[in-house]
Amino acid sequence: MGRATLIGFSAVAMWALLALLTDASGAVPPFLLSAITFTIGTGVGLVARLFMPAADRCEKIPRRVWMIGIAGLFGYHFFYFTALRNAPAVEASLIAYLWPLLIVLGSALMPGERLAWNHVVGALLGLAGTFLIVTKGGGLAFDAHYAFGYAMAGICAVLWSSYSLLSRRFPSVPTSIVTWFCAATAALSLICHLMLEETVLPVGAGQWLAVLGLGLMPVGAAFYAWDIGVKRGNIQVLGAASYAAPLLSTLVLISAGFAEPSLRILAACVLITGGAALAAKSLFLRKQTTSEAGA
Repeated sequence: MGRATLIGFSAVAMWALLALLTDASGAVPPFLLSAITFTIGTGVGLVARLFMPAADRCEKIPRRVWMIGIAGLFGYHFFYFTALRNAPAVEASLIAYLWPLLIVLGSALMPGERLAWNHVVGALLGLAGTFLIVTKGGGLAFDAHYAFGYAMAGICAVLWSSYSLLSRRFPSVPTSIVTWFCAATAALSLICHLMLEETVLPVGAGQWLAVLGLGLMPVGAAFYAWDIGVKRGNIQVLGAASYAAPLLSTLVLISAGFAEPSLRILAACVLITGGAALAAKSLFLRKQTTSEAGA
């Protein structure tokens, strides 16, 4: 359980590189960037299939699994990009980042899961820390004019939390199936690009390396690690700890010289770290009780 949770959290750590690598990839439009990087992510899965257990050829993957996987990966990105096109980035991003809290709350509906007060409070602390980072210490200015964009961001949060929770209901489906989710997302993203965007490719080796990095980690290996985490790890701890992604992303940007450290970042660090630790409290207590019983 602990190992799977750590593997799931490695996805959060990889997503922290998303902002830096996306900025370094140049002016590539979102859907085209998604198509390229998910194609690379498909390649990651094809290589990983050599080491991951594959589905039994006699076992048919349920149609629901295909729908959940493709709706999760492609749907999240489609509605996120749509939200950013139709609402201010700060408000849209904060609404989209309700998904960790929704995972924690939604876990109460999962068989065999128990939702405790520390899980909810831990997730709320993480949300508060994310608020400080996304708003840069300022306030929010929700405007009815951007209601469509806000709704798209809300759907985005519901889709990713639903994908994460529903994936847990199919623990026997091997993680190698994510390869084909990535392939479908790449194909659908290319269609959206051709319909909605003007083609702008990366320029120079630096931008292409950034795109390759995106496909290998935040848009590649991260989704395979997340699948392992949500299927076999502690879903409440993983949900609360996911609020570390915007914090880690900001710390990466600071270390790269794109942002300045501040008391706001320190406060966000305390809130998010404290929230994750609080959410994991029951896990640590359960391990300690098990150890004492074994002794």
